[in-house]
Amino acid sequence: MAKREIDLSLVDVENREMRLGSIISWDGSAEELVDNSRYELRSRDKRKSLEGCSGKKEKGCRLCELNMPFNQQTMCTHSIVGCQVGNIPDCILIEHSPIGCSAIHARFNLGYKMGLARRGKKIENIQIFSTNLLENDMVFGASDKLRQTILDAHNRFSPKAIFISMSCSTAIIGEDIESVAQEMEEELEIPIIPLFCEGFRSKHWSTGFDISQHGIMRQIVNKHPQKQEDLINIIALWGTDYFTEILKPLGLRVNYMIDMASFDELAQASEAAVTATFCHTLGSYMATALENEYGVPQVDAGQPYGFKGTDDWLRSIAKIMGKEDIIEEYIKAEHERVLPKIEALRKKLSGIKGFVATGSSYAHGMISVIRELGIEVDGSIVFHHDPVYDSGKSEQDTLKELVDTYGNIDHFTVSKTQQFQFYNLLNRVNPDFIIIRHNGLAPLAAKIGIPAFAMGDEHFPVGYDGIIRVGEALIEILARKKFGQVLKRHVKLPYTDWWLSQKDPFILARNPGILDEVAEPQLLESLTEDASPETPIIKSA
Repeated sequence: MAKREIDLSLVDVENREMRLGSIISWDGSAEELVDNSRYELRSRDKRKSLEGCSGKKEKGCRLCELNMPFNQQTMCTHSIVGCQVGNIPDCILIEHSPIGCSAIHARFNLGYKMGLARRGKKIENIQIFSTNLLENDMVFGASDKLRQTILDAHNRFSPKAIFISMSCSTAIIGEDIESVAQEMEEELEIPIIPLFCEGFRSKHWSTGFDISQHGIMRQIVNKHPQKQEDLINIIALWGTDYFTEILKPLGLRVNYMIDMASFDELAQASEAAVTATFCHTLGSYMATALENEYGVPQVDAGQPYGFKGTDDWLRSIAKIMGKEDIIEEYIKAEHERVLPKIEALRKKLSGIKGFVATGSSYAHGMISVIRELGIEVDGSIVFHHDPVYDSGKSEQDTLKELVDTYGNIDHFTVSKTQQFQFYNLLNRVNPDFIIIRHNGLAPLAAKIGIPAFAMGDEHFPVGYDGIIRVGEALIEILARKKFGQVLKRHVKLPYTDWWLSQKDPFILARNPGILDEVAEPQLLESLTEDASPETPIIKSA
């Protein structure tokens, strides 16, 4: 299959909607989404004419999606850049933006510190500056302010590189961060890396991963690598280092990227023998760029979740490393070691139904793990969907692998952390628990009596032992189910009875005029209830 076109000579990154055909709103079964995605066809040539929503041939990776009239957005590409390159210990990120764009940093700082603790690194605060744009800056420009911020950051912290992130505000007024970066790089003699990540650039935050990785590939990764034959890149976030133990039989050292990696660790990415990831949504762009530019092969497999996923992942790495002779014995021994514990967990979890609400390919892996535990899954939310990944490798089609290995999911929904839909989505499948990554949705599940497993450590379900870790955690969570039932009796949801009675979470997309039909009667009823006898009620003509 053909790789995607990644041009590191360009400072900019094509967003996922254009490059991959990513969508944020869809509802159906997992089997239907596999068929509609046409992974192999899209992987051959993204400019090939495909049949679009209209039934006509259209250019690009077009995949039909439901057009919702509004979003309850919680994240953007600018924020994702903040929690990626803003988490590199010996580098600085400057957000060229109003201070409001930095409001989420307290949360990012907590995640960064927790990640450093998991990896046994020195615990410190994130190092992110803001140019704090004000009204005059928006009118007259703020390039001088950006130059001064770069100088201040360099003088105070002596970073090995400085990133500059574009915001919606600076994009609107046309700030030329690329020219400023080039000028200051010549003066300071360190990489100054412009990142065009304004929040409205893409409808899904995952484009921010690609933008961060693109900047690192262009200006930090060593362009004249000396190969290290025992080094494996793992493109990850803040998770515990389970990969070192998993890969020990293959004699590999793990080089984690991007979060919490040092400048030198990022630079040596081009020197590795192989690149892998725990999630193709996160890692496919950088893995493909490393393969294209420096010949670092990426794993031709899905993700290391469940028995089959972990088996295939290990076999692919062993093949690249020329160690196929030892891997089968290792896999057999691991199966024998963990299977008795997993069988015991299956008995305890018999008859339980689960629900997964996470990022796209991570959800595919997570569902694999809980189905290994014998748990029924007939509903799931993914926060976006990529019909194809940048590698174009059919072996990385994780949704198809999920369906082929573990069966269909009847209600497989694409929805970008939309709280107002969550009640309806959970209500139609009535699970015993949910597993969730973006924790803002977890309280709503608790309010309707469903215990939530907030998966803070994204590496928790990885590998053979990950199946056991998840099973044991679920038993503890299910033991507290009564708390949710008590909470449900004392909490009122912030939605109208009309909305809570809807069976279709996407009724606003399928019937855009329905809000007009129901809004006026409800408004008049509300006015009637609130009005005193002397208050006139104005009705429309």
